[in-house]
Amino acid sequence: MNIFFLQAKPSGPLGGNEMLVVMGLMIVVFWLFFIRPQAKRAKNQKKFISDLQKGDRIVTIAGIHGTIAKVNEDTTLNIETSPGSYIRIEKSAISMDWTAQVNKAAGTAPADKK
Repeated sequence: MNIFFLQAKPSGPLGGNEMLVVMGLMIVVFWLFFIRPQAKRAKNQKKFISDLQKGDRIVTIAGIHGTIAKVNEDTTLNIETSPGSYIRIEKSAISMDWTAQVNKAAGTAPADKK
């Protein structure tokens, strides 16, 4: 008698499809809790970057605080860090979260301009 040909019969109400159902549920949960929120956050970040205008107060991901002096046609901004001191940074280097915190603490929103 050869024992390699003996196979256990799948038990349970769904038979061999239980594993497929479990894998499908795992994929759905993964999508709901990881992929979807990340895509939503990326969309918000892209909108935030495209809405930046001259005069907005910002904070970079390196922690540099400044005010936008000029929005360049490429992917950069000129920001004024102190009166008369300008630096050029990439738009992608702006922290959406930190900028919101600074503007909230100051009582202004990025849309509020002088």
